[in-house]
Amino acid sequence: MTNNEIVPGFDDEKDDSLKITLQDVEGVAGGLILYLTGYIDTYNSNLFQKRVQKALETGFVRLIFQCSGLNYVSSTGIGSFTAFLKAAKPRNGDVVLLSVQPKVYEVFQLLGFSQFFNIRDSLDDAIGFFRTGEGTDQIVMFPMVFPCPVCSKKLKATKPGRFRCSECKTILAIDNSGQVVLG
Repeated sequence: MTNNEIVPGFDDEKDDSLKITLQDVEGVAGGLILYLTGYIDTYNSNLFQKRVQKALETGFVRLIFQCSGLNYVSSTGIGSFTAFLKAAKPRNGDVVLLSVQPKVYEVFQLLGFSQFFNIRDSLDDAIGFFRTGEGTDQIVMFPMVFPCPVCSKKLKATKPGRFRCSECKTILAIDNSGQVVLG
């Protein structure tokens, strides 16, 4: 299925600096995976916003951005993701960022935006977030092992709370549902 078949007019305007491939999320109403390859900066963020806005207007409000192929995001690009979050939330939607590269995550962290986004490591986890609402229905058994969101070092938490990554020294917090955030 092509992008235009999923979201009419999505590929009418394109930019070689950022390739976007769309995929429906089976079992999630209004769910859409956007595979991003390239970079988002001041010059292409406007087009990026216009294209994703078409998806939102089509009714896709539960957006999963697969970011493993995204190698750079400027502060303007972060602003685009924030705009999507603001547009999706009132429509009972949300945004999940998936497989964010450490250097891209660092930009989110430096600008203080990492805490606003649901950042997940696997597609199953991202889809599960939408299937359970806010992820609060999940029961997490402690101790649990998870990757540091900054350096990807495997860490072990024996209980909810705050602690420091042994590798990159980032301060992390883990809540009762197992959600890991900076802080």
